[in-house]
Amino acid sequence: MNDLSQKVINLPESATLAMANKAREIKSKGIDVINLSIGEPDFNTPDFIKRAAIQAIQQDYNGYTPVDGYLELRQAICHKLQRDNQLEYEPHQIVVSTGAKQCIANILMALLDPGDQVLLPCPYWVSYSAMTVLNQSNAILIPSRIDSGYKISAEQLKQSITPKTKAVIFNSPNNPSGTVYSKEDFLAIGQVLREHPQVYIISDEIYEHINYGVPHYSLANIPELYERTIVVNGLSKAFAMTGWRLGYMAGPDWIAAACKKIQGQFTSGTNCITQRAAITALMHPVAEIQYMVNAFKKRRDFALELLKAIPQINLIKPDGAFYLFPDISSFYGTKIKGVPINNSMDMALFFLEHAKVATVAGSAFGDKNALRLSYATSEQQIEKAIKAIAKLLSS
Repeated sequence: MNDLSQKVINLPESATLAMANKAREIKSKGIDVINLSIGEPDFNTPDFIKRAAIQAIQQDYNGYTPVDGYLELRQAICHKLQRDNQLEYEPHQIVVSTGAKQCIANILMALLDPGDQVLLPCPYWVSYSAMTVLNQSNAILIPSRIDSGYKISAEQLKQSITPKTKAVIFNSPNNPSGTVYSKEDFLAIGQVLREHPQVYIISDEIYEHINYGVPHYSLANIPELYERTIVVNGLSKAFAMTGWRLGYMAGPDWIAAACKKIQGQFTSGTNCITQRAAITALMHPVAEIQYMVNAFKKRRDFALELLKAIPQINLIKPDGAFYLFPDISSFYGTKIKGVPINNSMDMALFFLEHAKVATVAGSAFGDKNALRLSYATSEQQIEKAIKAIAKLLSS
């Protein structure tokens, strides 16, 4: 007998984690798989951060932490937001969580009632829609096109807002497309949002520092939107600290208090050693991690050149994050090696089985025409993977 709640039954598994698990299963059988499915830097955590963690252990940090994070860490986050983003916050407006994912879950739980709508500009990170559904609310997708750089327009946003709209989630630099919304883009979008004071803005800025030229801009920088914007960030991507699990949110004091209240009933405070290391990470100059950003940019350009050699693949050059999101829809309705290709999942599974390359279907991100490839791995692995894909598609 299945006694699971309907909301859990309806909850999809994370597509990125599912594909990563498939790749691991194949690898466990002794078969080499190149994993371009997971958004995880292949760098080690910088030594200055590791030293801070070791010091914290030696200083006997081992007890429960405050639910919203150590005061010194929340002060460091305020310092970072002022230094890097020209945003002024006080420590009571900050909540530290076990990853940016938990921050977003807390925020949506705090804001949403059954029947509310959350606007998701496409493509969007896979968990946004699942978290919305889990809160018995409705995810409203706003489509974008590759020829618009995977950006939605202010007019599209305007047409999507209804009396039931409670929130909109922007992610720039974007996962999965690598698109970066410019200051001009967000100012136009901000004009629309000014007219709808019931709509809250969740600004997921986890890839902020992995940026190749378009200056990062936050909707929280627009004075009229500051009190309605909740900024989410963390250490996983830019600091190569995925397994350390630390994210944070900054926003109005009432939403911070609500998220603290929710978190207090679920996980309580984040790992004490990670928090002490995070203070050191955030207080160091951003230049300390530039070597990783430079490497990602080099890999982006290398991967693009290889993919451009494959006919029928449509590409844009992303300005941030570490993903490519090529349009592969020209292959739909065809057979490759006798295998029908009718959608992005067909193609992702085909690549995994026949090229031993793990990617993620674009349908998981709200775009049925694309695939996500992560280049957060070595150039050797990138070259091997894309050449295997090219060989397959040439048939």
